[in-house]
Amino acid sequence: MSDNCFHCLESVPKGFNATVEIDGKAQPMCCIGCQTVAENIVAQGMTDYYKFRTVRSGKVEQLVPEQLELIKSYDNEDIQDEFISATNDLSEVLLTVEGITCAACAWLIEKQLLNLKAIKRVDVNTSTNRAMIQWDKSVTPLSQIITSLHEIGYKAYPFQADLEASQKQQAAKAYIRRLGVAGLMTMQVMMFAFAMYFGMFSGMEENFEQYFRWISLVLASPVILYSALPFLTNAINGLKAKQLNMDLPVSLAIFGAYGASCYATLMSVGEVYFESICMFTFLLLLGKYLEFRARLKASEFTANLQKLLPLTARIIDDNNQESIIAAKKLKLGDVVLIKAGETIPADGIVTKGQTTVDEAMMTGEHQPVNKFVSHQVYAGTINHDGVISIEINKIGQNTLLNQIIKLQHTALTKRPRLVEITDKVAQWFVACLLVFASITAIGWYQIDPEHAFWVTISVLVATCPCALSLAIPTALTCAVASLTKRGVLIKQAHVLETLPQLTDIAFDKTGTLTQGRFTIERVELVNTQYSEADALRLAAQLESFSEHPIANAFAGFNDTVNPIENVTIEPGKGITALLNDQHLAIGKSGWFDTEKADAQATLYIDKQVIARFYLADSLRNNAEKLITTLHSQQIKCHMLTGDASNSGERIAKQLNLDTVHAACSPRDKQTHVEALASKGAIVAMVGDGVNDSPVFASAHLSIAMETGADISKNSADVVLLNSDLTAIEHLLTVSKKTRRIVKQNLALSLIYNGSILPLAALGLVAPWMAVIGMSASSILVITNSLRLLKL
Repeated sequence: MSDNCFHCLESVPKGFNATVEIDGKAQPMCCIGCQTVAENIVAQGMTDYYKFRTVRSGKVEQLVPEQLELIKSYDNEDIQDEFISATNDLSEVLLTVEGITCAACAWLIEKQLLNLKAIKRVDVNTSTNRAMIQWDKSVTPLSQIITSLHEIGYKAYPFQADLEASQKQQAAKAYIRRLGVAGLMTMQVMMFAFAMYFGMFSGMEENFEQYFRWISLVLASPVILYSALPFLTNAINGLKAKQLNMDLPVSLAIFGAYGASCYATLMSVGEVYFESICMFTFLLLLGKYLEFRARLKASEFTANLQKLLPLTARIIDDNNQESIIAAKKLKLGDVVLIKAGETIPADGIVTKGQTTVDEAMMTGEHQPVNKFVSHQVYAGTINHDGVISIEINKIGQNTLLNQIIKLQHTALTKRPRLVEITDKVAQWFVACLLVFASITAIGWYQIDPEHAFWVTISVLVATCPCALSLAIPTALTCAVASLTKRGVLIKQAHVLETLPQLTDIAFDKTGTLTQGRFTIERVELVNTQYSEADALRLAAQLESFSEHPIANAFAGFNDTVNPIENVTIEPGKGITALLNDQHLAIGKSGWFDTEKADAQATLYIDKQVIARFYLADSLRNNAEKLITTLHSQQIKCHMLTGDASNSGERIAKQLNLDTVHAACSPRDKQTHVEALASKGAIVAMVGDGVNDSPVFASAHLSIAMETGADISKNSADVVLLNSDLTAIEHLLTVSKKTRRIVKQNLALSLIYNGSILPLAALGLVAPWMAVIGMSASSILVITNSLRLLKL
């Protein structure tokens, strides 16, 4: 018999002899969980799963009472409002399913769920590990569905969809559809256009020419009436808002030329421009789609602040009985039990127990904070290693989390609005073009009414603002592509314009200028019977049982083979254990001694101090180089940190920063940036914590580290995907080059339009010349923009 479990393919423990008969053969199982799942699969006639699976199944764990209680809570109507939607008479839920490894898993999940009477539809996505389920919840509760999945080895729970990301995905699909139609039809129309152009020189029969015109009309209509429709919609919306936007001349050119071409086709007179308007539409859509794709990546990082909060809370009543309710139903004075690893659902005061709490999402500082009775804890923070009870003292809009949201909204109303050059140019260009086209039409109706309409259309075609419309988007698209290669994500259009004007940059400390990872700076030996290597080895062995961030500093020193026993984690103090009848402990200074020390960790043997460890959060690579470069460009550098220790001053001196402000609250940071802006400074803020989101909105430009909190990345204008500070230097270089390219593109397009306009108005520009001129100017602008890809 095989030594491996037939279900999960892991080794079968010695002495465990459970088997399940699968396809007439007894197969070994490694545990009761795998045995139960395999028996369920056999009982329901789904043994084909084992034939078609390409990856081993996950090891199955039995549901414990707490897990069963949590699953049962999903049947609560108030909780279900957060993740269940109604479609006709059916309910719909999107579940995240852990353990999906291949297509066979999807088949097994669908078969299992469809055996339930109330299930109407199951769609499993193996790439995202999610399952969309439609069912009648009045017949089968959601907890039964989740339990049914666990019976075949899959852990499932409701997925909270990000509405904004979903909407952007829908917009992306719409872009692709419009671009696809435009591209496909443009190729077809161009074939007939070439035939007609060559026919002008070789002599084409009139019947064939008219046939090609009608075919071109049919093929071009979907491009104009579907792909180009957003341009017309935006132009109309602009006119309603009394704005002459860039889409107005584009719409006039496209739909004016289309109308004229339709008239020429119907009346068999004049020229047609179907190939030009199709190509123009395709190029514009391509540029806009590439821009949109760059911004769409930002949706991967977006997160609503409210999603830091859990859906449920474990409340304790007057009879000391626990029950799970929707977190949004909590009231002032409620007592809530928070277990290790759980997220705190509302602001409250600790009434029982002690622990450490990870407040990095709120403060940006990665070192957990000790919490004891009477200490305040905040919604959205994570309880680390203890069990505490809290009495709710703030709910709803009064929580710290929602206060930060309010600060964000307040700051957004004060955000400086930098007027883009293109908006000014477009306003004047569009106004002048419309006036000139009207004058041309009036003039030619006086001179030659028969050709007046065609000359006016020729003016619009010849001066079609293709190059002007592409001048900014192509430059920005190429700049964004260049920056993306270097791990810089641009989320807002104003970034590349604002960067060259910067006079000041403010940095957060922990996780921004520093790595947010602790290292051992110095070891102070108190008992000389032990060497530094011995102290580090013992400390590392103890810390290997901790999830505390400080424990990571000792990870590289754990090379001992001597096992320790009776390991106990004491929240807020440290770790104890036994080794060869010796009592080992590592934790805070003053735990077993009375001497005050600034050490972050102290090692004890039999309650005697052996060594003290002083830790440091090391600087990010190239931090000094970046500050030197910024100073060389006359950009002042500041530090705004929530850390109240003297490490901020030390790092500021090491980096030669201009100013440093420690122990800053979110409002303090916001105040400092607004003070700089009030003096005429153009300020950028670089940070990574939730507490940086309000100041992000106050700064002219905000930059977030990818390793930071989701909300900081959501609020920021720029995200450094690789958290590399040198990317900021590259960002500045590209922005200055982009500004030059934009100016060149605008100059080229305006020179072209300025020179072709009078010639077209005089009737000296033939239609084919107008097409070539328009295409040439566009190609010139695109080629100039492509130089940014080489940076």
